[in-house]
Amino acid sequence: MRKIFLFTLIIALFLVSCKKEIEKINDTLNNDTTQTETQASKTDSIKKDSVVKKESVPPAMQENGFYNAFVLPKDKKLRDSLYGVFSKKYSEKERYAILALNRLDSKNKWNSDTLVVPAKIDTTLMSYSPFPMQLDVLSGVKKFVIFSYPIQAYGVYSNGSLVKWGPTSMGKKAAQTTRGLTFANWKKKLSISTVSSEWKLPYNFNIFNSGGIGWHQYDLPGYPASHSCLRLLMKDAQWLYSYADTWILNPGGATTKAKGTPVMVFGDYKWGGRKPWRKLLDDPNANNISVEEMTRLIEPNIEKILKEQDNRDKVADSIKAAKAVEIQEPAIIPEVPAP
Repeated sequence: MRKIFLFTLIIALFLVSCKKEIEKINDTLNNDTTQTETQASKTDSIKKDSVVKKESVPPAMQENGFYNAFVLPKDKKLRDSLYGVFSKKYSEKERYAILALNRLDSKNKWNSDTLVVPAKIDTTLMSYSPFPMQLDVLSGVKKFVIFSYPIQAYGVYSNGSLVKWGPTSMGKKAAQTTRGLTFANWKKKLSISTVSSEWKLPYNFNIFNSGGIGWHQYDLPGYPASHSCLRLLMKDAQWLYSYADTWILNPGGATTKAKGTPVMVFGDYKWGGRKPWRKLLDDPNANNISVEEMTRLIEPNIEKILKEQDNRDKVADSIKAAKAVEIQEPAIIPEVPAP
């Protein structure tokens, strides 16, 4: 009986010990599972955070006195004398920036009686941008160019971030530039105007093919003066020429396979009124375009813009794939029969 009792006790102790070990193992497995789920949750969170749209950021707000007036006399001799003062006071890059703010190029530097000059010169012009610095509505758009008729300026966005802006001279009152959404078409380093064969158009990028309208370098006189095209400073025309994408045509060139960079022209210029940039002397934020206004302009077109962008990506990928196959496969040289 003692042996049986001892044997039973040993078995009972063994079973209790096994149960405790099993519980420990289960606890460990549960902890590991919880940690794995937590880590997975964190990973998903990181992935989601990485694609979260950046918050829209409006144009920089300037304080009164940020801009000063550089008044130019009507007398030519006095103007020339003042130009000497202007040249000594500001470097070449600073003069370029000041003229750009006044929608002028060096050729037309005195085509104004007053220059608006910022108290602090930023030769990149980004400190004076009238466009929002960030736009949620464009976060999924790789490239986007917008032209404002009211303030005669253009802005460039990459995935919602403003990367460049500058002056323009758009269509005059009798030949206004077409408004609305369009897409960049073809480009040519030097085109001849369809209006006059004497007009040479460097870095021409067409956006309205049927009307022959595009952006290119040409005189900036400080007001809308073109025959519908979008005039730019030489450096800006060169930059946009390299930045924007052209259309992709089907074989033969009769139809479009994919559209180029989306471009939008909007608003109305106050003909005969005070030049918009002159208002900066009274209100340094007078030309600013709000996030809300930009969003209202772009949002109705965003679906079309993204659709065309996706199509272009697919077409571009298929072209690359086809070229890769051509490179891998050796050309077949036909046999020439012996004479």
